[in-house]
Amino acid sequence: MTVLTVQPDETPADEEPPDTGERHRLTALAGFAALSLDAMASVAYGPEAIVLVLAAAGAHGLGFTLPVTLAIAALLAVLVASYRQVIAAFPDGGGSYAVARTHLGARTSLVAAASLVLDYVLNVAVAVTAGVAALTSAFPRLYDDRLWLCLAVLVLVTGVNLRGIVESARAFVVPTVVFVGSIFVLIAVGLFRSAPVSTATADGHASALADNATSVGTLLLLKAFASGCSALTGVEAIANAVPSFRAPRVKRAQRAEVALGAVLGMMLIGLSVLISRFHLQPVQGVTVLAQLADASLGHNWAFYVIQFATMILLALSANTSFGGLPVLLKLLARDNYLPHVFALKADRQVHRHGVLALAAVSAALLVFSGGDTNTLVPLFAIGVFVGFTVAQVGMVRHWRGERGAGWRGKALLNGFGAVLTGVAAVVVTASKFEEGAWLIVITLPLLVLAFETVHRAYAHIGERLGLGRIPDPPHRDRSVVIVPVSSLTRLTSEALTAAASLGDEVRAVTVCYPDLEDRAHLHALEGAWAEWNPGVPLVRLTCDRRTLGRPIAAYVRDVSAAEPDTRVTVLIAEVEPVRLWQRLLQNQRGAVVAHAVRRDTDAVICRLRFRLF
Repeated sequence: MTVLTVQPDETPADEEPPDTGERHRLTALAGFAALSLDAMASVAYGPEAIVLVLAAAGAHGLGFTLPVTLAIAALLAVLVASYRQVIAAFPDGGGSYAVARTHLGARTSLVAAASLVLDYVLNVAVAVTAGVAALTSAFPRLYDDRLWLCLAVLVLVTGVNLRGIVESARAFVVPTVVFVGSIFVLIAVGLFRSAPVSTATADGHASALADNATSVGTLLLLKAFASGCSALTGVEAIANAVPSFRAPRVKRAQRAEVALGAVLGMMLIGLSVLISRFHLQPVQGVTVLAQLADASLGHNWAFYVIQFATMILLALSANTSFGGLPVLLKLLARDNYLPHVFALKADRQVHRHGVLALAAVSAALLVFSGGDTNTLVPLFAIGVFVGFTVAQVGMVRHWRGERGAGWRGKALLNGFGAVLTGVAAVVVTASKFEEGAWLIVITLPLLVLAFETVHRAYAHIGERLGLGRIPDPPHRDRSVVIVPVSSLTRLTSEALTAAASLGDEVRAVTVCYPDLEDRAHLHALEGAWAEWNPGVPLVRLTCDRRTLGRPIAAYVRDVSAAEPDTRVTVLIAEVEPVRLWQRLLQNQRGAVVAHAVRRDTDAVICRLRFRLF
């Protein structure tokens, strides 16, 4: 006889393996598409920000575009190398917040978290407004409706993310590939041209170049560097969302981070080379990227492909925030710095409350700015550089504490990065202070204060609940169940039956008013009650004022005071309508009573739903 042995860890053929949620997580490619849109789209405004600053020094100043871009690319390389280390050291995500929480203390970690929250929210608003601005530039008639278009795009991106991060990543793979491919084609073709093939886009537009050339000083170069650093926003997003990747999470996230840095660096340097090669000058009303596409590819279908790809990617780059911020909010909630609801997940591995909160705040920013990008851009890069600096300093302490193989080189890399990003944070704040950076300077400490207030509230709740301590053993108290009634119906019978099952003693109470009509109704109820004889006393509560909840709450207080060792429960019976619209027909008496009892007493409230079929 043959004996078949089934191993305990084998899954029977007719049963599906348990759903671990891995299919709702990201591969390296999907993570690159979902979480690098912000960084990829920044090439549409990063080089332009450099050019606009250097234009103040005339044509001579524009000659420094490539050196400034190379400095930014070097900083990008340092940041990518650093965040690869952050991913390995903190696989639960959180980026600079997780690093600071472990190595720099609670207050510093909250500063990092607040800066990241601001950056993520502003990224959504800037990305959406920039994408819609590209659309209204192509179709000027839509300009007056730009706010509604911004809100529509925000609703679209939010809806995609509520379906799950894998679904959102798949939706954004094609736009990302088209945009990156178009930019590399533009750069490759432009490198083989000695002069612009077309200047039709810039013709007829006023030049933004200064009339009188001035000397290029250190301050101007620092300001250009600070402005161009807006292209680095989004580099930290992958490190914040490591738990969203499939296993092995660390390796996949590191690959996505390196891919982001390599692609972004090559695009920034390539576009800057073309700016110098074509001696491009900024003009009003036309983006630098549009001029480069015109000069390299000509004013034809390829030009429009790049413009539409840029428009779509800018609008969708908000997805970076929807991938990173909910994970950060989850960590803050787990550490009791935000309401715990932000730590909950939906069935598609989505932190739904974080997604909705981000959408709501971003919508408020869009309404505040009127859908204007220039109102929001000055606030954009400050928060992320504060987070960068905190993360670098924290990683230096991490390596000093760990002292593993090659720790000195790793600490030196992070220390160098901390100096660079710290200087960038100071320069960006100083140069943009009057343009709106003061608002970030005020908001950051307010957010930290809010986090600490929530933390103290949870600490107080935990103390009152005795969290972490073994409670007293449960015991049985004598119980009285009070049932408010207003008429004699089947609902009354169901309520008394339930009450008799819950307590040792049941008392029905009804509120009486001095009006003749109400007194007549009371006499009729008392007569019907005596005839019914349910074995439960009916207590009359007289009240001069026409209120329902207060007399019942007062009676509950009197019972509790007279019988201090008795557990008092108020059972409120309510009808559950068949259809939703029938709720409008209810008198809400149960809600009124429950509110008064909850506010004025410590009684247990039990709400009985009587379903109508």
